Amino acid sequence: MAATELRGVVGPGPAAIAALGGGGAGPPVVGGGGGRGDAGPGSGAASGTVVATAAGGPGAGGVAAAGPAPAPPTGGSGGSGAGGSGSAREGWLFKWTNYIKGYQRRWFVLSNGLLSYYRSKAEMRHTCRGTINLATANITVEDSCNFIISNGGAQTYHLKASSEVERQRWVTALELAKAKAVKMLAESDESGDEESVSQTDKTELQNTLRTLSSKVEDLSTCNDLIAKHGTALQRSLSELESLKLPAESNEKIKQVNERATLFRITSNAMINACRDFLMLAQTHSKKWQKSLQYERDQRIRLEETLEQLAKQHNHLERAFRGATVLPANTPGSVGSGKDQCCSGKGDMSDEDDENEFFDAPEIITMPENLGHKRTGSNISGASSDISLDEQYKHQLEETKKEKRTRIPYKPNYSLNLWSIMKNCIGKELSKIPMPVNFNEPLSMLQRLTEDLEYHELLDRAAKCENSLEQLCYVAAFTVSSYSTTVFRTSKPFNPLLGETFELDRLEENGYRSLCEQVSHHPPAAAHHAESKNGWTLRQEIKITSKFRGKYLSIMPLGTIHCIFHATGHHYTWKKVTTTVHNIIVGKLWIDQSGEIDIVNHKTGDKCNLKFVPYSYFSRDVARKVTGEVTDPSGKVHFALLGTWDEKMECFKVQPVIGENGGDARQRGHEAEDSRVMLWKRNPLPKNAENMYYFSELALTLNAWESGTAPTDSRLRPDQRLMENGRWDEANAEKQRLEEKQRLSRKKREAEAMKATEDGTPYDPYKALWFERKKDPVTKELTHIYRGEYWECKEKQDWSSCPDIF
Repeated sequence: MAATELRGVVGPGPAAIAALGGGGAGPPVVGGGGGRGDAGPGSGAASGTVVATAAGGPGAGGVAAAGPAPAPPTGGSGGSGAGGSGSAREGWLFKWTNYIKGYQRRWFVLSNGLLSYYRSKAEMRHTCRGTINLATANITVEDSCNFIISNGGAQTYHLKASSEVERQRWVTALELAKAKAVKMLAESDESGDEESVSQTDKTELQNTLRTLSSKVEDLSTCNDLIAKHGTALQRSLSELESLKLPAESNEKIKQVNERATLFRITSNAMINACRDFLMLAQTHSKKWQKSLQYERDQRIRLEETLEQLAKQHNHLERAFRGATVLPANTPGSVGSGKDQCCSGKGDMSDEDDENEFFDAPEIITMPENLGHKRTGSNISGASSDISLDEQYKHQLEETKKEKRTRIPYKPNYSLNLWSIMKNCIGKELSKIPMPVNFNEPLSMLQRLTEDLEYHELLDRAAKCENSLEQLCYVAAFTVSSYSTTVFRTSKPFNPLLGETFELDRLEENGYRSLCEQVSHHPPAAAHHAESKNGWTLRQEIKITSKFRGKYLSIMPLGTIHCIFHATGHHYTWKKVTTTVHNIIVGKLWIDQSGEIDIVNHKTGDKCNLKFVPYSYFSRDVARKVTGEVTDPSGKVHFALLGTWDEKMECFKVQPVIGENGGDARQRGHEAEDSRVMLWKRNPLPKNAENMYYFSELALTLNAWESGTAPTDSRLRPDQRLMENGRWDEANAEKQRLEEKQRLSRKKREAEAMKATEDGTPYDPYKALWFERKKDPVTKELTHIYRGEYWECKEKQDWSSCPDIF
């Protein structure tokens, strides 16, 4: 028999809820309502409850049943797919804690490119024991069940799964999450150079609280409307029952009464639930605001404490320098010891109070000659007895052919480091206005050109007839580019958009190089070098960096190409992550970590290089690099061994008969006869510690040369002033150049907006000497040298160069 169907109609926001009559047959609908009135997977009502269906426009929702909805699926012992929190994977793993307790069972959650862990699943609600960002992490598989996740020495997780299959599932999920995180990091373009982190968080918090308050008011209005119209409906039904109607209408009235009773029950349940929610929201809102204020106060107290600590450290350093005469550096002492600070297998947030004695950071003293001499605020170097005027005069007297062997010594300027860095945590270094006190008198374009310091490795590689031997020299060249960073703790100048740097060593060394800044946000530089000895090197590098409080991670993104003309062998590889430790307190030290895969796209040969992050618990030599050169079938032909700051060696791997009759690799002591020194670092110049630890090549890069383009880094005024020790003037000039660049950017943005409104085509910024197109080998969009620079230099035709200085 037909029954009247009652439906609540709700528009966007609070609206009148009308009772509409209509015919319908069958029992009442049981089921939970989704966000748009549809019952989605996992939704529903508890047993024995009845829910009226909902209909309407956007914002219409079903009337929720009394009782809790079923819990979303979560990971079991080995983990699962999507968990209730939207995680990519979660489950139990065994984590190395310390040498006393060994491996302990922990609950791990992989979500949004972050791997977090807790003591138990229940602890997810209130305490996270540690989180590692996979975008900068290196994932290494040890054996059947063990694997390691490290982000460059600051954090290292030694993990063990319950089975090999489970370990593979985790590693696959981690690799996918890492690839996605790296892609998002490369595509991200944060805006608002001057906006501080605290201001952004405050604005976002205010917007969230405003939205929540509005929704609670809407919910309260809907509550009142449902109660009002429910009462009216009951009154109408009571009046209907009092009327004298024909006997055949009694059955229909009975059904209407049943539907009204069901509606009243459901409405009361919803009203009670809404009232409870409103009370809870109001109560917890005050608690959350108090907790938030408490956290803000704690953060302010922590900042003040760290600032005091930094000041006390500076005072102690000054007192120590005043009371002690430091010994001079000895040639054999450079790079002879291990790094002075590290992270062990367990991270400091891992265990409870009883293990704090083990998880506390170790303080290990390093000899003065192994680190950057820091004075004042830990960022300035030693002073010199030679006046700046005499040094500058000596610099101008040098001719182009007689490469300069010295630059003005670094002045002893002090700076309150914490006052500048405390608002920079979590931001990209390229988007933070930094004084020149943090810099060295070279631009990022010149630092990129320093990769060619050991160009003779490529010259030797070009003469190799065996492609596998050639790959060994290319690998050594790749490692050698990091040798200049071991003591270089100052940052280079961020190039202005359109800035260039040329290095013409065609007569002396057979090569010439050109770099150009092709993008400002994200900062990217294109580099092209060609040699008459038979090779071409090109790359486009985007530098992304994050300040994490106690360390700074620098992630170069982009592919490096090396092509040999005679054979057509085309090699590609990417750079590893650089980490600068002890940013606030202590001596700065640098580490490299990650893996590099060098691929010969013509033959299929590969070389895998592993940069081992420094660990205090490791007995290996510091800054260790290992590698293997394999053919297309995966057979190892050469093994590489060395350090990225000293040397690289290789030896030929000869298969020997194993115990079971199969092939086994040649043992290390048996391969001593075949060991070959591929590369060894050149010694630093005399008094390098007073000249920013520049190498012989770096000392010549900023020397003035005639005939260069007007956009060349040598002509940048703030960099020249800083090199000559006039730091106050350099800071003022740096601000002028940055403001000029900002005005140029705003002008381009205004032109683009106007062109969009008018419907006319608008060409975005294009590099002058490089063209953005798809690479034929890697299929990536990259900037490739278009030519004409050296021809323009010969003609001295620089009419197309922009005015950036």
